[in-house]
Amino acid sequence: MDPIARWHEIVKSRDPAALASLLAENVVFHSPVVHTPQHGRAITHKYLMAAFDVLFSPTFRYVGEWRAERSAVLEFVGEIEGIVIDGVDMVSWNEAQEIVEFKVMARPLKAINLLHRMMGERLARG
Repeated sequence: MDPIARWHEIVKSRDPAALASLLAENVVFHSPVVHTPQHGRAITHKYLMAAFDVLFSPTFRYVGEWRAERSAVLEFVGEIEGIVIDGVDMVSWNEAQEIVEFKVMARPLKAINLLHRMMGERLARG
C-alpha cells in the first residue's frame, strides 16, 4: 500500500505497531523544535506517537497534498489551546514503501513555542 495512504490510516487509528512497520530502521526525523535530526526508528516512533497526543486533536486536518515519485508534502492545520497552528509534513520513502525521512515545519512562532512545551512534557512522560 502507498505509504501516504498508510500514514493517513495510522493518523486516524493511532496504532503504534502500524506506525513502527511504516518506518524504516534508519529513518531520520526532523522536528520543528529540535535543532539536530533524530536518527532511527525508535526515536522517530517516540516523537510521532507524542505528536498524535499533542497535535492531532479533533481540529487537526490535512488540507493539501503534493507528491513526487518517492516523497510527499502534506499541509496541515489545527488548534492547540486556542492557538491555530499550520505547517507541513515532508515525507520520503524507500523502494520498500517505508518512510526514510519525516520533516515537520510549522508556524506561527506562538504555536511553535506551545508545541515545544507540550511535546517536551509528553516526551518526558515516556
